[in-house]
Amino acid sequence: MDEIPTNPRTCLFVGSHPLPGQTFVNRHIEHMFGGNTCIISTDASSGENPYGKAIHDIAASRTRGLANILGIAPRLRNQKLYGTSHVPFGSGKAALERFLIDEGVEIILCEFGSRIAKIAPLAHEMDIPCFSYFRGRDATEELRKPRRARGYVNLLPMLDGIFAVSQYLLDQLEAAGLRHPNAHVIPSGVDIRKFRPAEKVPRSCLAVGRMVEKKSPLTTLRAFADATRDIPDAHLRFIGDGPLLAPTRKLAADLGVTDRVTFDGALPHDRVREALATSKVFLQHSVVGPSGDAEGLPTAIQEALACGCIIVSTRHAGIPEAVDHGVNGWMSEEHDLPGFTALIREALSGDHSDMTQAARRTAEERFDNAVLLRQVEDVLRDGLAAHRMKRNPGRA
Repeated sequence: MDEIPTNPRTCLFVGSHPLPGQTFVNRHIEHMFGGNTCIISTDASSGENPYGKAIHDIAASRTRGLANILGIAPRLRNQKLYGTSHVPFGSGKAALERFLIDEGVEIILCEFGSRIAKIAPLAHEMDIPCFSYFRGRDATEELRKPRRARGYVNLLPMLDGIFAVSQYLLDQLEAAGLRHPNAHVIPSGVDIRKFRPAEKVPRSCLAVGRMVEKKSPLTTLRAFADATRDIPDAHLRFIGDGPLLAPTRKLAADLGVTDRVTFDGALPHDRVREALATSKVFLQHSVVGPSGDAEGLPTAIQEALACGCIIVSTRHAGIPEAVDHGVNGWMSEEHDLPGFTALIREALSGDHSDMTQAARRTAEERFDNAVLLRQVEDVLRDGLAAHRMKRNPGRA
């Protein structure tokens, strides 16, 4: 069999690029296989290229004009087979194929399962090993859409392997009848060398994330207000933007806690890291959203653990795979306001230095992203070797 290169040329299929908040994707772009990567983006219209990589923008090269108008047949076929008509065809497909050839791509990693239809059929046709990550919505909300589930049925066999950030997501896929023989649970992880504990501000709470329904910021705020009515020096800081930011601000005023709650909106990652380092308690009341959207394993919780924050969260999705109840944090059930309130109060009582140490130890032992990246690389190399052996069994 042909020798497998130590650092095979890998193409990362991403969404819009660049997105500073997608630290897990950006780490792959910068560091996977020594940085021997290129990028296919669904939208790179900003023109920014912070990592200096070769980029193919699908949106900019899609089939246009009369060819697009006449392309109803392939669009209908793709809709039927893959659950979406947004599969490159015609000149758009040809441009994508040229990019993969010109870049000498040996492996493709699609960073989100909901996008595999845009690359897996071509990878299969070109005989390039293709893998996909599942990170949350792509294995929860998307499975509620019959067309998406139907598409996965036809697409997963084209993949050489899949990754999920939590066992919970693999379980969701399996419950929908979707299995892959080469499936691996590898969380996104955290840079434990950068995310480290600092001196903690007493009775400080922090919540980080998009202000959306599955993060339940209104419940978080209500619980904090109830838990700290007789703890006047307790403080909650929200970092994040989104549709529930304004309603949460209003609720803080209605509850009379504006002097004890800060809303920072979205902040650069360095600022988030600084906030985590000095915060004592990290709050995240994750719930399954009305659409079925759920977490995979929140990056913010992994970062909070690395910074020695005591976690107060919910038994939701992959969170119990990171939070050991009573050891490095506590969990309530989803939507359990009294239970979540009691846990916040418990976390703010005493010093709980043993839990702070346990949180840091959890990150070191389970979520070091340098270790996890090597695990992903090992799976990809093994997949490339298996793919080549299958293609040329006589050369083993």
